[in-house]
Amino acid sequence: MDIPDSLASMLAGEHGPTKQKAARLVIDLASTAGATSFVSCAHAHVSGVSPLTGGHGLRRFLADLAGDEKGVVAIPTTLNSAGCDKEKMQEMDIEVENFLKHQFEIVQAYAELGIEATLSCTPYDRGIDNQGIGSWAESNAVAFSNSYTSLVTNRESGLSALATALTGWAPKWGLHLEANRIPNIHVQVDCELSYIADWSVLGDWIGKQIQPHWKLPWGMMPHITGLPDYVSFEQKKALTAAAANYGCPMLWAEGVSPVPPEYQPEGSLVFTESELMDRYTDLAPTGQVDLVVIGCPQASIGEVRTTAAAVRTHMELGQKIPDQRLWVFTSGHNHDLLEQEGTLAVLEEAGAVILKDTCPEVTPYNRTRYNHLLTNSLKAEHYLTSGLNRMPTSVMRIEDCVSHAFDPTLSAGERPILHAKAAKPLSTNKVVKEGGFESFGRSLPSQTDWNVQGKALVTDVPITYLGYVNRDTGVIEEPGHPLDGIAISDTILIYPKGSGSTVAPFILMGLIYTGMGPRAIVNRDVCPLTLPAASLLNVPYAHGFDEDPCLEINSGDDVMMTLTDGVVQLQVVNRG
Repeated sequence: MDIPDSLASMLAGEHGPTKQKAARLVIDLASTAGATSFVSCAHAHVSGVSPLTGGHGLRRFLADLAGDEKGVVAIPTTLNSAGCDKEKMQEMDIEVENFLKHQFEIVQAYAELGIEATLSCTPYDRGIDNQGIGSWAESNAVAFSNSYTSLVTNRESGLSALATALTGWAPKWGLHLEANRIPNIHVQVDCELSYIADWSVLGDWIGKQIQPHWKLPWGMMPHITGLPDYVSFEQKKALTAAAANYGCPMLWAEGVSPVPPEYQPEGSLVFTESELMDRYTDLAPTGQVDLVVIGCPQASIGEVRTTAAAVRTHMELGQKIPDQRLWVFTSGHNHDLLEQEGTLAVLEEAGAVILKDTCPEVTPYNRTRYNHLLTNSLKAEHYLTSGLNRMPTSVMRIEDCVSHAFDPTLSAGERPILHAKAAKPLSTNKVVKEGGFESFGRSLPSQTDWNVQGKALVTDVPITYLGYVNRDTGVIEEPGHPLDGIAISDTILIYPKGSGSTVAPFILMGLIYTGMGPRAIVNRDVCPLTLPAASLLNVPYAHGFDEDPCLEINSGDDVMMTLTDGVVQLQVVNRG
């Protein structure tokens, strides 16, 4: 491996302990990915800001970095959205103890590392043309930028992006290589997509079609045809944000993305009017809506203007939004522009609450007031219904959302209960295996010889840590997942890779800090959402086996893992 001199000096500790940890992680990631060289990055975007998402794992990790004067970022770095608008705490009515205090500590810790506290999940929506190689750790931003701009970035975790920010280097692998930027499925759209939310539904629908036998080493990367001649910024944003829920790092949207290279699809899908309307039917509110939220990812200027136009229609009839039932989330950058042009004044006059620096999915809601949300975003719905907030969430177009904000009787009746509606079993190819099993793989350069034995917990379905793994108990809480209801603590955890939010490593780190994490981890695929926690906290980690351990080992098997001279031996000692 060709390690640049500056990175090698950081690894040797010549630039302080913070950069030494970061360099170790960058090199571990490179080794795991099979990268033989590194690339100098122009920009980084770090996720893991809200106390709701990062939890105690994030706060403890940042505290460990404090006090190192040399531990500042080497390249321009921006910060993801926070869990609240510090100027609107009364309106948000957050009851979590010390939430604002913890939020301030987190943002201040990042600022001390030299990170610009933009507090936005849309770093591509600042009027800045980002170019070159980036290291971005916000899933919607990764998909958007790779799909529509000249910025190239892998789908980083909050920790791997921070490591690159501190060192200026990233492993050259994955989407940095042109050979890997190739579509792997084809999607034909055979219906009109007239509204912003229609594109969100399309992105979410595509993600839900993933099959376990498809070979998608970099995640689902669809080539989408049959689109209209004109696609707005807001529509492009909604599409990539929803697709990113399921690990999509980029896509080719006909007419708005570069022409894709020739490819052989793993699968072909057709999205029709029936799929669109069926999904709206499934997502429609069936009981009392307590709050309407717009802006996940943070609303663009166009989305806020669309919301304001719908609001004006009701205001002209003399109507007013009761009980501040409409919250509009946007970035600080867009907030200032919208305030100057008077759009925010219209919304506030109608009774809406305008929130900046935060996002619907990372905000803790007061459950004595809010138990059923309505939104225009499938990204919001995906995370709000997860264990992150575990709230019944309905989805409609912006105009319909605004109507419900003005008129609570449009969704009168008992509030819906979040239960098995999302419990459709996720596809799995696992069958019970018998007989012996032994295979050889690799670990991390930073890990020396170890030996670990324990009960295996195995799935061939990716694990989504943020929202679907309980941060206190380690129990997987995802209806339909093969391991739903089972704790990962004290197991040899074997799974393909992590999925979902780039904040995942902080959840895993929090479990490891409190003794509720796995004894060791085995991944089938390179996983930047899992590896950082194992690397920084020295949890035995293995990957790259000759045979797929996700299929060859059963949950409950006694397994032994031994690392000797950089080679990991994984064997079944006793079938469970």
